Amino acid sequence: WNIAAGVVTGLLAAAAGLRDWIAIPGGTRAKAIGALHGLGNLIVVVLFAASWWMRKDSADYVPDTLAFFLSLVAFAIAGFTGWLGGELVYRLGVAVDDGANINAPSSLSKKPVTSLDVVPETEPGARR
Repeated sequence: WNIAAGVVTGLLAAAAGLRDWIAIPGGTRAKAIGALHGLGNLIVVVLFAASWWMRKDSADYVPDTLAFFLSLVAFAIAGFTGWLGGELVYRLGVAVDDGANINAPSSLSKKPVTSLDVVPETEPGARR
């Protein structure tokens, strides 16, 4: 039943994520990453739902090979989409701050989010 609960809560989280994604301006890196994050998580939910459906009638919900494989694939995709979610929140500041840099480079690029001479007004003791 844990998988079924995860599918239900995943769908509820998708509703909140869709609301956030709609608010992101078009043509931005954040919009593209958000779309990939959302679609990837939808695939995860579908794979886990299929895995649960396949094992629901078996004794002790023990999966057969295909149901287990679907769970492993879903788990791997969830790892990737989780990283994308981290990019959205921690790197791009989506749904965190209205002044977020929605075109910031990837955290893997080693490029700074903003130039060093630009400091957000909300930072205490900010120098200009």
